[in-house]
Amino acid sequence: MSHAAADTEPAQPPPADDHAFFGQPRGLMTLSGLEVWERFSFLGMQAILVLYFADTVAHGGMGMEAGTAASVSAAYGTLVYLVSVAGGWLADRILGSYRAVLYGGILIACGHYAMAVPTDAMTWVGLGLISAGTGLLKPNVATMVGKLYRTDDERRDAGFALYYMGINIGAFLGPLITGWLGDHASWHWGFSAAAFGMTLGLIQYVAGRRHLAGRKHAAEYALAPGPMRRAVLLIVVGAVVVAAVATALALAGWLTMDRFVDVLTLISVIAPVVYFVVMFRSPRVTAEERGRLRPYVVLFLASVVFNFILFQAYSTMMLLASTNARTEIFGFHFPASWYASALGAFEVLLAPVVAAVWAKMGPRQPHASNKIAIGVILGGLSFLLMVLPTSGHTGDTYKMAAWWIVGSYLLLGLGDILLETSGMSATTKLAPQAFASQTMALWFLSLALANGIQAQIVKLYGEVSNPAYFGVNGAVAVAAGVAVIAAAPWLRRTMHPVH
Repeated sequence: MSHAAADTEPAQPPPADDHAFFGQPRGLMTLSGLEVWERFSFLGMQAILVLYFADTVAHGGMGMEAGTAASVSAAYGTLVYLVSVAGGWLADRILGSYRAVLYGGILIACGHYAMAVPTDAMTWVGLGLISAGTGLLKPNVATMVGKLYRTDDERRDAGFALYYMGINIGAFLGPLITGWLGDHASWHWGFSAAAFGMTLGLIQYVAGRRHLAGRKHAAEYALAPGPMRRAVLLIVVGAVVVAAVATALALAGWLTMDRFVDVLTLISVIAPVVYFVVMFRSPRVTAEERGRLRPYVVLFLASVVFNFILFQAYSTMMLLASTNARTEIFGFHFPASWYASALGAFEVLLAPVVAAVWAKMGPRQPHASNKIAIGVILGGLSFLLMVLPTSGHTGDTYKMAAWWIVGSYLLLGLGDILLETSGMSATTKLAPQAFASQTMALWFLSLALANGIQAQIVKLYGEVSNPAYFGVNGAVAVAAGVAVIAAAPWLRRTMHPVH
């Protein structure tokens, strides 16, 4: 089947008798395979990014202070999730899901290849391309998974479970490969592995495109030709103007790295505030829907607190592991970045266990708000656990046993499963009908805000003692989780459609 033919076919879901992939539609294998390689490349690169920033120039790094390295790494995450909000809109109105994911994947691969070139300039070019590409790809792959099923297809939940398992397989494998290459060859060889992984993902995505629903040329809710031309022109002109102004300010010495991080943090704060104000004031939102938005603000903030901790698994925790943790288990030595693989491994192993427990408990399982609260508390405990092995030590001379970091990631992985599954479900049910197609934007804005706050707080890493840093942040997260539990009676009343 030619590409052109694939683009012009109507977006019909595959027949209900398509059970080629573990009883699921064949297209799920294509999309899960893409996600394995996308997460392999994204988290494989992220596991070594902060170490590359903080490494000495003589050793092939960028020579940043630990706190600055973590801050810049967090700012990159902020940019990725802010762009994801635009990525969903572009797919809906201009590109269509198939092309948004394809172009996003190409940009990601080009970004990783750019980072494989050992110059500072190409590192920044690469990160920019990966941010734009991930923003196009990430919000739209899950949408394409949903399009594989008819509305009454009972396989949908099991299909998404398989898809998320693919995500975590990539999250597990990526840091193993990139970390080993970064440790034994060079950081840029690690970035090359990420580029190779994304290329493999793209090849199998294009090869399997005939099994995908919604791969037609036009966007599902495409703008009319006139508005579309104006929108494309506005996007191109806007991008050129922003790039030109940023370059001019950088050359004039005003746009320093610190100021760029501060601007991203400010945008990450303003964007969700504006989004919520628009929804609360919209005439298309009913009084009943407005009532359900109030508890969602609480869950949104809980997501911000948890993800503030979670994202540090790839920044401050990586820095701590590289300087103050033993990198051997049972006599086997490994790169510090391999610790990041533990998170993906725990999520692969624990997700089916959690699903089985909820199924067994049936109607007796905790309310969604309590699942989210427990997730936030577990995130806080993962940081509080770090207070014990870091107390009474200064500098980089002491080495904690590997099990401390692994134990911290176990708590974090379990917390992530509890919060992400319940949070995404609650988002789709609590969002007003007029904003139903933009529910993913809300979730990505909570992730952008978490990274934006992290970009400021992590500057303290290395400036204050490790027990103080991990202890205070962990205690704040635990307190936030307890506050959500305390609000449970009100949340149960106001989150009426959510159990």
